[in-house]
Amino acid sequence: MSHKKVNFKLNKKENRITVKINPQLYPLEAIYGASYVFIDRAYLFLDGNPKKEVKVFIKGKEKMTKKKLEELAREFLNEILNYTLREKISKHNQKIREYIVGQALLAAIGQEELEQGRTEEDWEKDPLGIAIPWEEKYGKKSKVKTKKSK
Repeated sequence: MSHKKVNFKLNKKENRITVKINPQLYPLEAIYGASYVFIDRAYLFLDGNPKKEVKVFIKGKEKMTKKKLEELAREFLNEILNYTLREKISKHNQKIREYIVGQALLAAIGQEELEQGRTEEDWEKDPLGIAIPWEEKYGKKSKVKTKKSK
């Protein structure tokens, strides 16, 4: 895995920081997640090539000092690490989560059937008569003779 330094460029005059991120180290989903956390404090714009380098432009909603802008950039980088870890854990635990949810749904369905007094043989009953073929239910139709007009 290549390692490109994650850095930021400060533009105090425009109240903006440009953060360059290597998407091979930090997935795009983590960048989106971290960006979402900051939308209440700053305007965020993403640009660049998602396979090579992603640029995140963070512009403060309020005028910030140089120190506050640098702090904002460091917080953003920490949030990307946070979301990267969440993404990895989520992928690692996906099958177990799916299993647990499936078991919970099956248990809920089973409980509902018990509460309604259903048994396993209920599927064999046909109270609406929808399993009966049309011919048996309504009988065979006789051919209708039509009169030819003269």
